Amino acid sequence: MTEAQTETPAEAKKGSGWLNVAVDYGPLVVFLGVYKYYSPEESEAVAEIAAVIKGTLAFMVAAVIALAFSKWKLGKVSPMLLFSTALIVGFGALTIFFGDPTFVQLKPTIIYGAFGVILLVGYMKQKAMLKILLEAAFEGLSDNGWLKLSRNWGVFFLALAALNEALRYFYNVDNGTFETWLWAKFWVFMPLTFLFTFSQIPMLLKNGLDVGENASGQAD
Repeated sequence: MTEAQTETPAEAKKGSGWLNVAVDYGPLVVFLGVYKYYSPEESEAVAEIAAVIKGTLAFMVAAVIALAFSKWKLGKVSPMLLFSTALIVGFGALTIFFGDPTFVQLKPTIIYGAFGVILLVGYMKQKAMLKILLEAAFEGLSDNGWLKLSRNWGVFFLALAALNEALRYFYNVDNGTFETWLWAKFWVFMPLTFLFTFSQIPMLLKNGLDVGENASGQAD
Protein backbone atom coordinates (compact mmCIF):
# COMPACT_ATOMS: atom_id res chain seq x y z
CA MET A 1 0.00 0.00 0.00
CA THR A 2 1.20 3.54 -0.68
CA GLU A 3 1.81 6.14 2.01
CA ALA A 4 -1.32 8.05 0.92
CA GLN A 5 -3.43 4.88 1.19
CA THR A 6 -2.20 4.16 4.72
CA GLU A 7 -2.92 7.71 5.92
CA THR A 8 -5.38 7.64 8.81
CA PRO A 9 -8.57 9.76 8.85
CA ALA A 10 -7.15 11.79 11.76
CA GLU A 11 -3.98 12.56 9.78
CA ALA A 12 -6.04 13.51 6.74
CA LYS A 13 -8.19 15.86 8.79
CA LYS A 14 -5.12 17.45 10.38
CA GLY A 15 -3.53 18.01 6.98
CA SER A 16 -6.67 19.47 5.45
CA GLY A 17 -7.05 21.72 8.50
CA TRP A 18 -3.73 23.45 7.81
CA LEU A 19 -4.56 23.65 4.12
CA ASN A 20 -7.84 25.38 4.97
CA VAL A 21 -5.95 27.95 7.05
CA ALA A 22 -3.57 28.56 4.12
CA VAL A 23 -6.49 28.95 1.70
CA ASP A 24 -8.33 31.33 4.05
CA TYR A 25 -5.42 33.57 5.07
CA GLY A 26 -2.94 33.14 2.20
CA PRO A 27 -4.51 35.82 -0.03
CA LEU A 28 -4.58 38.23 2.91
CA VAL A 29 -0.86 37.66 3.48
CA VAL A 30 -0.26 38.44 -0.20
CA PHE A 31 -2.34 41.62 0.10
CA LEU A 32 -0.38 42.76 3.14
CA GLY A 33 2.98 41.98 1.53
CA VAL A 34 2.27 43.83 -1.71
CA TYR A 35 0.71 46.78 0.11
CA LYS A 36 3.67 47.01 2.49
CA TYR A 37 6.13 46.88 -0.41
CA TYR A 38 4.50 49.77 -2.29
CA SER A 39 3.29 51.87 0.65
CA PRO A 40 5.08 55.23 1.06
CA GLU A 41 7.43 55.79 3.98
CA GLU A 42 5.61 58.99 4.86
CA SER A 43 1.86 59.42 4.89
CA GLU A 44 0.79 60.56 1.42
CA ALA A 45 -2.80 60.04 0.29
CA VAL A 46 -2.16 59.46 -3.43
CA ALA A 47 0.73 57.03 -2.88
CA GLU A 48 -1.21 55.27 -0.12
CA ILE A 49 -4.20 54.70 -2.39
CA ALA A 50 -1.91 53.45 -5.17
CA ALA A 51 -0.38 50.93 -2.75
CA VAL A 52 -3.84 49.75 -1.70
CA ILE A 53 -4.91 49.32 -5.33
CA LYS A 54 -1.80 47.26 -6.14
CA GLY A 55 -2.35 45.17 -3.01
CA THR A 56 -6.00 44.70 -3.96
CA LEU A 57 -5.10 43.44 -7.43
CA ALA A 58 -2.68 40.92 -5.89
CA PHE A 59 -5.38 40.01 -3.35
CA MET A 60 -7.86 39.23 -6.12
CA VAL A 61 -5.40 37.04 -8.03
CA ALA A 62 -4.34 35.22 -4.85
CA ALA A 63 -7.98 34.60 -3.87
CA VAL A 64 -8.75 32.98 -7.24
CA ILE A 65 -5.59 30.86 -6.98
CA ALA A 66 -6.60 29.80 -3.45
CA LEU A 67 -10.03 28.81 -4.75
CA ALA A 68 -8.49 26.70 -7.51
CA PHE A 69 -6.03 25.18 -5.03
CA SER A 70 -8.87 24.21 -2.71
CA LYS A 71 -10.64 22.47 -5.58
CA TRP A 72 -7.45 20.68 -6.67
CA LYS A 73 -6.00 19.71 -3.30
CA LEU A 74 -9.11 19.27 -1.15
CA GLY A 75 -11.40 18.13 -3.96
CA LYS A 76 -14.09 20.68 -3.13
CA VAL A 77 -14.91 24.35 -2.71
CA SER A 78 -17.14 25.24 0.21
CA PRO A 79 -20.00 27.71 -0.37
CA MET A 80 -18.40 29.98 2.25
CA LEU A 81 -15.11 30.14 0.33
CA LEU A 82 -16.92 30.63 -2.97
CA PHE A 83 -18.96 33.51 -1.55
CA SER A 84 -15.97 35.24 0.07
CA THR A 85 -13.90 34.91 -3.12
CA ALA A 86 -16.71 36.42 -5.17
CA LEU A 87 -16.82 39.39 -2.78
CA ILE A 88 -13.04 39.77 -2.87
CA VAL A 89 -13.07 39.93 -6.67
CA GLY A 90 -16.20 42.11 -6.80
CA PHE A 91 -15.19 44.66 -4.18
CA GLY A 92 -11.59 44.52 -5.38
CA ALA A 93 -12.75 45.51 -8.84
CA LEU A 94 -14.73 48.41 -7.38
CA THR A 95 -11.69 49.53 -5.39
CA ILE A 96 -9.51 49.55 -8.51
CA PHE A 97 -12.15 51.18 -10.71
CA PHE A 98 -13.04 53.99 -8.29
CA GLY A 99 -9.64 54.22 -6.60
CA ASP A 100 -11.37 54.02 -3.23
CA PRO A 101 -10.01 51.66 -0.51
CA THR A 102 -13.34 51.90 1.33
CA PHE A 103 -14.64 48.97 -0.71
CA VAL A 104 -11.80 46.75 0.53
CA GLN A 105 -12.56 47.67 4.12
CA LEU A 106 -16.28 47.09 3.65
CA LYS A 107 -15.81 43.54 2.35
CA PRO A 108 -15.22 41.88 5.77
CA THR A 109 -18.25 43.66 7.23
CA ILE A 110 -20.49 42.33 4.45
CA ILE A 111 -19.05 38.81 4.67
CA TYR A 112 -19.35 38.59 8.46
CA GLY A 113 -22.76 40.26 8.45
CA ALA A 114 -24.14 38.03 5.70
CA PHE A 115 -22.92 34.82 7.33
CA GLY A 116 -24.18 35.97 10.72
CA VAL A 117 -27.67 36.66 9.39
CA ILE A 118 -27.76 33.39 7.40
CA LEU A 119 -26.76 31.32 10.42
CA LEU A 120 -29.16 33.01 12.83
CA VAL A 121 -32.10 32.87 10.43
CA GLY A 122 -31.33 29.21 9.88
CA TYR A 123 -31.21 28.67 13.65
CA MET A 124 -34.62 30.29 14.08
CA LYS A 125 -35.95 27.91 11.42
CA GLN A 126 -34.21 24.97 13.11
CA LYS A 127 -31.75 24.53 10.23
CA ALA A 128 -28.03 24.15 10.89
CA MET A 129 -26.78 26.34 8.04
CA LEU A 130 -23.17 26.13 9.22
CA LYS A 131 -23.07 22.47 8.24
CA ILE A 132 -24.21 23.39 4.72
CA LEU A 133 -21.86 26.38 4.38
CA LEU A 134 -18.81 24.40 5.43
CA GLU A 135 -19.82 21.25 3.57
CA ALA A 136 -18.36 19.37 6.50
CA ALA A 137 -19.63 17.43 9.47
CA PHE A 138 -18.14 16.85 12.89
CA GLU A 139 -18.45 13.11 13.28
CA GLY A 140 -20.99 12.16 15.92
CA LEU A 141 -22.23 15.72 16.51
CA SER A 142 -25.97 15.73 17.14
CA ASP A 143 -28.45 17.90 15.25
CA ASN A 144 -28.93 19.94 18.41
CA GLY A 145 -25.17 20.43 18.59
CA TRP A 146 -25.07 21.71 15.02
CA LEU A 147 -27.90 24.14 15.78
CA LYS A 148 -26.09 25.50 18.82
CA LEU A 149 -22.87 25.83 16.86
CA SER A 150 -24.66 27.70 14.06
CA ARG A 151 -26.28 30.04 16.59
CA ASN A 152 -23.01 30.76 18.36
CA TRP A 153 -21.09 31.41 15.16
CA GLY A 154 -23.92 33.59 13.88
CA VAL A 155 -23.64 35.86 16.92
CA PHE A 156 -19.85 35.84 16.68
CA PHE A 157 -19.89 36.80 12.99
CA LEU A 158 -22.17 39.76 13.71
CA ALA A 159 -19.81 40.85 16.49
CA LEU A 160 -16.88 40.69 14.03
CA ALA A 161 -18.87 42.77 11.52
CA ALA A 162 -19.45 45.44 14.17
CA LEU A 163 -15.78 45.32 15.20
CA ASN A 164 -14.63 45.75 11.61
CA GLU A 165 -16.87 48.78 11.19
CA ALA A 166 -15.43 50.34 14.34
CA LEU A 167 -11.87 49.72 13.15
CA ARG A 168 -12.72 50.97 9.67
CA TYR A 169 -14.02 54.20 11.16
CA PHE A 170 -10.87 54.88 13.18
CA TYR A 171 -8.23 53.40 10.84
CA ASN A 172 -8.37 54.24 7.14
CA VAL A 173 -6.48 55.85 4.27
CA ASP A 174 -7.94 59.28 4.98
CA ASN A 175 -6.11 59.58 8.30
CA GLY A 176 -3.08 57.58 7.17
CA THR A 177 -3.74 54.54 9.39
CA PHE A 178 -4.96 52.01 6.81
CA GLU A 179 -2.06 49.70 7.65
CA THR A 180 -3.26 49.49 11.26
CA TRP A 181 -6.63 48.19 10.04
CA LEU A 182 -4.85 45.71 7.80
CA TRP A 183 -2.67 44.35 10.63
CA ALA A 184 -5.79 43.99 12.79
CA LYS A 185 -6.85 41.12 10.51
CA PHE A 186 -3.89 39.16 11.89
CA TRP A 187 -3.48 40.45 15.45
CA VAL A 188 -7.16 40.93 16.35
CA PHE A 189 -9.51 38.95 14.11
CA MET A 190 -7.40 35.82 13.77
CA PRO A 191 -6.71 35.36 17.53
CA LEU A 192 -10.35 36.09 18.34
CA THR A 193 -11.47 33.48 15.81
CA PHE A 194 -9.11 30.84 17.19
CA LEU A 195 -10.13 31.58 20.78
CA PHE A 196 -13.81 31.42 19.90
CA THR A 197 -13.30 28.14 18.03
CA PHE A 198 -11.61 26.57 21.04
CA SER A 199 -14.33 27.89 23.34
CA GLN A 200 -16.87 25.80 21.41
CA ILE A 201 -15.12 22.49 22.08
CA PRO A 202 -16.82 21.74 25.45
CA MET A 203 -20.25 22.30 23.88
CA LEU A 204 -19.36 20.07 20.93
CA LEU A 205 -18.16 17.28 23.21
CA LYS A 206 -21.38 17.48 25.24
CA ASN A 207 -23.35 17.07 22.05
CA GLY A 208 -21.68 13.91 20.82
CA LEU A 209 -18.56 15.06 18.95
CA ASP A 210 -16.36 12.05 18.19
CA VAL A 211 -12.72 12.99 18.83
CA GLY A 212 -11.44 9.79 17.28
CA GLU A 213 -10.96 7.68 20.39
CA ASN A 214 -13.24 4.95 19.08
CA ALA A 215 -11.50 4.87 15.73
CA SER A 216 -8.05 4.63 17.34
CA GLY A 217 -9.26 1.88 19.67
CA GLN A 218 -10.51 -0.18 16.76
CA ALA A 219 -7.21 0.33 14.92
CA ASP A 220 -5.26 -1.02 17.89
